[in-house]
Amino acid sequence: MRRLPATTVSYGIEFFADIGFHAAITVMAVYYVSEVGLNPLELVLLGTVFEATIFLFEIPTGVIADTYSRRASVILGLSLEGVAAIAIGLTESYAALIAASMLWGVAATCMSGAYEAWITDEVGVERVGRVFLRNAQFAYAGAIVGALAGVGVAMWDLGTALIFGGAITLATGLACILVMPEHGFVRKPASERLGAWRDVKTTTLAGGRLIRAERLLLIIMAITFFIGAASEGIDRLWEAHLIRDVGLPDVFGLEPVVWFGLINAVGLLAGIVITSLLIPRFEHADNAALARALMLLTALVAASVVVFGLATGFALALTAYMLARLARRITEPLYLTWLNRNIEDSSVRATVTSMVNQTGAFGEIAGGPGVGVVGTVVSLRAALVVAGALLAPAVALYARALRHGGKEPELEELPEAV
Repeated sequence: MRRLPATTVSYGIEFFADIGFHAAITVMAVYYVSEVGLNPLELVLLGTVFEATIFLFEIPTGVIADTYSRRASVILGLSLEGVAAIAIGLTESYAALIAASMLWGVAATCMSGAYEAWITDEVGVERVGRVFLRNAQFAYAGAIVGALAGVGVAMWDLGTALIFGGAITLATGLACILVMPEHGFVRKPASERLGAWRDVKTTTLAGGRLIRAERLLLIIMAITFFIGAASEGIDRLWEAHLIRDVGLPDVFGLEPVVWFGLINAVGLLAGIVITSLLIPRFEHADNAALARALMLLTALVAASVVVFGLATGFALALTAYMLARLARRITEPLYLTWLNRNIEDSSVRATVTSMVNQTGAFGEIAGGPGVGVVGTVVSLRAALVVAGALLAPAVALYARALRHGGKEPELEELPEAV
């Protein structure tokens, strides 16, 4: 079968993978709270295990992608994510859920870095900003389909909805075997390779040298740490907060899973509209414009999460959550564009991206359990306020980068590691 153009495959991955992901994730929290009966700390610990796995595997999988094949790494990541979602839908055992979360973490590390590096090298750095923004639109569209499909299946059975979502993601990975090209990445011939472990070491050291030499990459890593520290509490506790503290309206007898499906669908539709407006504004934006937008969006997320945590009425809580959600989703393509524009050495692009993502995972490991403890010992409201406050340093760091036009002055070139 003839391989398709890279942009077509990228849009297809975003659409179909998000169908599978959102079919599963839309019902997952309800499944955890209603079927398994997890408390706030147990909910956050599932995320902490997921992020700890990312922390351990992020760099090795990124290096393997840079050394052997970004395409193969993406295919493996999609396939493992599908298997993990299916496994979650088949069990209510907490130990099994922990194991599935670990598998999902490995899948995430195979995708992160490798996917962004693959599409950047296939289309070029000058075009990738537009592709990332278009990707966000296809992801939104797939997410809407997935959320509605997941809710439809969940009305019959919550576990089956998770299995359905996992099957879609697994099928996407298997389809990529047939259609996904890889022309921008050139793998070294066998005669030039140093051996697997020496290749891993060499690529890791090269990525580390680039990060140390580019001060902006260090700032990006620090920003990613604080965003990670805040995100675990937001992602794991918002549904529980609406169910237990705020309360869902009793309208037409709608089940919680239907409410969350509707919330996701509305948020995703709004995301499609806003992202379409961003494409002409940011596809050729310079580093300063990107840093300014990221700073303002992160400040909006922080304020919205605090208001969400303190809200007692459903209307205010929902409005604050939707603002935070939209701002976070809009941030993603802008952040990826800003990061990839500042990785000048293509040969270590996946490795450097993985190192940055590993910092985010470390932030989630450091911040997640603490937020979970606050949620269990004090209240979910207090936990969400703490999560919002953890974003304040990220806003300050964006402002720091903005003072130099969104790109830090370079340090002196560091010597090669021996």
